[in-house]
Amino acid sequence: MEKQTALSMIEELSNAYGVSGFEDDVLLVGRKYGKDLARIEENCIRDLFFYRNENTGDKPVVLLDGHSDEVGFMVQAIKPNGTLQFIPLGGWVENNIPAHKVKVRNAKGEYISGVVASKPPHFMTAEEKGKPLPISAMVIDVGAVSAQEVTEKFGIRVGAPVVPDVTMEYNPQNGVMLGKAFDCRLGCACVLETLKQLKGQNLAVDVVGQFSTQEEVGTRGAQVAAQTVKPDIAIVFEGSPADDTFTPDYLIQTALGRGPMLRHIDARMITNPRFIRYALDLGEKLGIPVQEAVRTGGSTNGAPIHLSNLGVPVIVIGLPVRYIHTHHCYASFCDFENSVKLAVEILNRLNQEIIQSF
Repeated sequence: MEKQTALSMIEELSNAYGVSGFEDDVLLVGRKYGKDLARIEENCIRDLFFYRNENTGDKPVVLLDGHSDEVGFMVQAIKPNGTLQFIPLGGWVENNIPAHKVKVRNAKGEYISGVVASKPPHFMTAEEKGKPLPISAMVIDVGAVSAQEVTEKFGIRVGAPVVPDVTMEYNPQNGVMLGKAFDCRLGCACVLETLKQLKGQNLAVDVVGQFSTQEEVGTRGAQVAAQTVKPDIAIVFEGSPADDTFTPDYLIQTALGRGPMLRHIDARMITNPRFIRYALDLGEKLGIPVQEAVRTGGSTNGAPIHLSNLGVPVIVIGLPVRYIHTHHCYASFCDFENSVKLAVEILNRLNQEIIQSF
């Protein structure tokens, strides 16, 4: 793996603005890095498909999935004083939202800087100070003084998407990345890097990568994509919430730097036990660090994919990410490397007989 090239790709994907339903900029990055690896197609919901150049059309189909959207917001109304009322897109904890910078996309596609604001403490009552701050008490302030200025000078309209304003950083001292949208731009990067690692190789399977849309609002893009690709088996890459900063040691299952996490269960999928055991055993055999987890909540695109067609064996290769669904996330580059390595080794071995055994 060419580390600097991979880091540049991750940085471009992370920095791209793409809340659910507005993933256009992310797809441009995907096309840039995938154009020499695959035939690229797109559907009307903006799922992006990468059909590996070496596919023959007469082999079992393996789907590699990563979702292109990130959590963010949408402008609901413009107040007379020029501030913006907004709603969340995706799952947010309300306490994490205020006092952060955001970008609001105007009608021309330009991004305007703003701040999530609330009533200053100087003007709060004692009762207000003692209560959690709901989204209804927050606004986005773009520095305007009237609704007219917002619409006429800034070009902002109702329905405008809003994204966290964060630029990715990489610390070479410990190999840790800091940025936004690692859920699931790291997964998108895994799709592209896996295709790159397999370039020119003769496999016993056909491989289709995809950037699926609108995962954060109900795994919608994957539902459509699965009907398009009709895979025989699938690997879902996901930026998964790390649990190593608040969980007792014995219960840590998604720690930074300990390799990808394979989940046995979450709120919407019991992972195919034969496929996950195959992946776990292969990781152990090849010395690829892998974590395994039992999740009581959360879900991924594995949910709609494993229920598509007549049922599809799916595993989720989860990249540990601290503080997903906030403005700033940490992830380890070595976990990215090992996620790709595991996927490549699986794909090098898969064939019709092995798939049928799952």
